[in-house]
Amino acid sequence: MVRNRIKRRVREAVRSNLDRLSPQWSIVINPRRKAFDAPLPELQREVERLFLRCNGS
Repeated sequence: MVRNRIKRRVREAVRSNLDRLSPQWSIVINPRRKAFDAPLPELQREVERLFLRCNGS
């Protein structure tokens, strides 16, 4: 149950920032247990930061 909730939360954070990622990238995200309790806006900021780093921005 915890694992599924983490997956759903991370998936939503990725979905909301997917337009920031260049199509050339394939990324594997391995979330920690901390993602279960983190506020969704914080997860979204972290995913956005990752995607921007991947694109060299």
